[in-house]
Amino acid sequence: MSTNSRHAAATLPAVAAPPAGVLTARALWELTKPGITRMVLITTAVGFALAALQRAWALPDLLVTLAACLVGTAFSSAGANALNMWLERERDARMSRTAGRPVPSGRLSPNAALAAGVVCAVIGPSLLCAWASPAAAVVAFTTIVLYVGVYTPLKPVTTHSTVIGAVPGALPPLIGYAAAFPMSGSFASLQEAGGWSLVALLAVWQIPHFLAIAWMHKEDYAAGGHRVLAAEDATGARTSRATLLWLGALFPVSIAPVLAMPELLGWPYAVIAVALNVAWVATALGFVRDPARPQAVRVFLASIAYLPLVLLAMVAEAVLRTALA
Repeated sequence: MSTNSRHAAATLPAVAAPPAGVLTARALWELTKPGITRMVLITTAVGFALAALQRAWALPDLLVTLAACLVGTAFSSAGANALNMWLERERDARMSRTAGRPVPSGRLSPNAALAAGVVCAVIGPSLLCAWASPAAAVVAFTTIVLYVGVYTPLKPVTTHSTVIGAVPGALPPLIGYAAAFPMSGSFASLQEAGGWSLVALLAVWQIPHFLAIAWMHKEDYAAGGHRVLAAEDATGARTSRATLLWLGALFPVSIAPVLAMPELLGWPYAVIAVALNVAWVATALGFVRDPARPQAVRVFLASIAYLPLVLLAMVAEAVLRTALA
């Protein structure tokens, strides 16, 4: 470095580092996996909307119940995600895509992550039970237990963990569906086909979505010790065929809400759902023909487009039918 360069560097004003409290708050925020929690809240809101449209509401009651449903679900999701990160901290440290997470990067201690996870996992179902419905609280608690206590420990044990993990990932719309029922009869919501049809849709959607992600990052998953199909599939033939198979299963599952809630949904939603599914299958056929990363990326992007569009179509038709009834 020249003398002038050293002088210039010496005269540059020092940039203050963010306060420790800000860094900790940022790490705690990342611990909740905000992107996943956001998607959880969207699917929960869809479940709530479809159930709420089937009964009369006083506006204050509707707003309070909806707020309690979303806040309680957000805490439940945050708690499950934080506990997942705490359990997976050593495997996360071995994967380039997760090494920067709060615990493996050293920005948050394991004890702090555990405490945050437990606190959120207690607050979430408690809020749901007190202000939304007991059934919603039970579903939220079940989701946390399945995600943290069953799916997470099985990830390094069996490739079937992908299917198992789809179950807790699919339950949030049932939380919303149950929350929209009266407190006194909230468990009746768990006997209705409407909520479970949403669970089935989310469960099947997740598997081809994750298969694409796993193929895109298969070396990373192998380094982290995760048993995913892609990491054990040298050619990609099994992964691409499994993707196509699950997308085939999505056709009847995506129509199931029409059969479960005929008063809210009909052919407009069904046509849109089938068209979106066909478009997604087209990307999967390309993946089967050429199981390379660019094709997996296309399958992944199609999955990201499919879910919000199909949910939007569902809610839009349900709202229009209710308004015109």
